[in-house]
Amino acid sequence: MPTERIVFAGHDGGQLAARLDLPQGPLVATAIFAHCFTCGKDIPAARRIAARLAALGIAVLRFDFTGLGHSDGEFANTSFTSNVDDLIAAHRYLSEQNKTPSLIIGHSLGGAAVLKAAAALESIKAVVTIGAPFDPGHVTHNFAQALPEISSKGVAEVSLGGRPFQISKAFVEDVATTELSACVANLNAALLVLHAPLDDIVGVENAGQIFSAAKHPKSFITLDGADHLVSAAADAEYVASLIATWSARYLDISRPAPPPGAPEGVLRVAEADPKGFLTDITSGEGHHLVADEPLAYGGTNKGLSPYGLLSAGLGACTSMTIRMYARRKGWPLDQISVDVNHDKVHAQDAETGVGDKIDTWRRRITLTGALDAEQRARLLEIADKCPVHRTLERSSTVITELVNP
Repeated sequence: MPTERIVFAGHDGGQLAARLDLPQGPLVATAIFAHCFTCGKDIPAARRIAARLAALGIAVLRFDFTGLGHSDGEFANTSFTSNVDDLIAAHRYLSEQNKTPSLIIGHSLGGAAVLKAAAALESIKAVVTIGAPFDPGHVTHNFAQALPEISSKGVAEVSLGGRPFQISKAFVEDVATTELSACVANLNAALLVLHAPLDDIVGVENAGQIFSAAKHPKSFITLDGADHLVSAAADAEYVASLIATWSARYLDISRPAPPPGAPEGVLRVAEADPKGFLTDITSGEGHHLVADEPLAYGGTNKGLSPYGLLSAGLGACTSMTIRMYARRKGWPLDQISVDVNHDKVHAQDAETGVGDKIDTWRRRITLTGALDAEQRARLLEIADKCPVHRTLERSSTVITELVNP
């Protein structure tokens, strides 16, 4: 996905470093992603989730909070409240760019921050938390051994994730006095709570508390097998797919009108995994699926292969064509099943010297219902009039042009 490196003014005027992941096609919505405590905008989960959402037309701004990553400021001078104010500043920046956000996503402490920030952001229609604590003060258990020193000296250096951070007494007091119950109860947006049952950093009971405090519309989905950082690529892809599917119900998504001659709109295919073959496919308004290759051909086997999709098109069109004819005739056809086999695989298709090879699709059609022999024979004839069948049997033209990014 195209990514812009940008900076914008944070809560105190300091410059915050950010990345804006953009769709390759039309922009249908904009989201803000808030990272976890002491993490940053470039953690794997943030990158993967942003990339998958961008593939579906949703631009995602992810940025380093004040004092973290490449952003200005001293971490020791920040607080939970300053993180919330940074989120509001990010929203203001996007709005000034005519990309007003309607979706906000927060991971861990960032999830708690988006719950508080959303109350001040009227344009936000959907809020997502991932492994978020119900009580922001929960974060202090990460440096509990340093709390006495912080209390007596006003600041202490702690090691978090192998990196040194200065934690101030003001930060500890801020998270200790922040209460989210009212914010969650008064959210003027739909809420999706995502949490791993085996999260050993923020217990899953926090998700239950957030969900219980919220009013409908709200949803709670467990991330079985995931860790707190959602570090596995498959888990991040699952989270992104959940967010995209769920949020579409609540966002004011305006899809572009289809071009003349293309009533179903433009089908867009975007690479999702440059190291493999996983591919996002979107068509028209709200239709999304993935394609992949089998493990044997270097893929991850998370979707149908290109030839599998082609076979699916033939089978689906066959079934629809038969149903349309039987419905018009009023015949007692209860159910249609079409098995499709293709005799050539993708890897062989690319080998030298097999260009003349003819592709063969074999259909096995099962028609259930009180049909007589004549009706069954006629429906078999109708199967051959399926538009996709006709397209495969006759020559077609593919026109290709290179588009500058």
